[in-house]
Amino acid sequence: MFTGIVTDIGRIEAAEQRGDLRLRIGCGYDMSTVDLGASISCSGVCLTVVDKGENWFAVDVSAETLSRTAPAMWEQGRRLNLERALRVGDELGGHIVTGHVDGIGEVEGTADVGGSTRVTIIAGDEIAPYLAAKGSVTLDGVSLTVNEVESLSDGVRFGINIIPHTAQQTTLGEIAPGRPLNIEIDILARYLGRMLELRR
Repeated sequence: MFTGIVTDIGRIEAAEQRGDLRLRIGCGYDMSTVDLGASISCSGVCLTVVDKGENWFAVDVSAETLSRTAPAMWEQGRRLNLERALRVGDELGGHIVTGHVDGIGEVEGTADVGGSTRVTIIAGDEIAPYLAAKGSVTLDGVSLTVNEVESLSDGVRFGINIIPHTAQQTTLGEIAPGRPLNIEIDILARYLGRMLELRR
């Protein structure tokens, strides 16, 4: 379980196909405080630490995960938003995030508004029912507030704001039109959607 508050930016130092894809990720964490088997959110994807050393850890990314996450995000040199798992007593500064990607969106456009960046994103039908204005959404592991939602014939367009702090502390400072993003909907919306589906 995570909160969508990024605590470090890692970089993929090596990628090796071993059945699953083994990644070595450089980071600023004190890895002596991270156990093997611990979960770390990597740009919104909950992955298990399978090896570690000073300022790096390794994870295995399955074919299922590769098929459900943003294209090209697991390439060597790619920067990733990192968050260690939530511990009992930690501040819940964002919202409850599971690290399970529900769909992939694409940045339609960006605009400077004051000191912030306004971003519009297009996503598919699988995401559309679960977004609401002033609700929460996770993009590449970052907890954000949805500003507005517009239904499309084949999906949804929604807008968010990236404040300067978020731009500096996450990879969303590099956001540009055409960029694919991992989307996780709010967990409450997911369960409510399932309940309504069963009632039908």
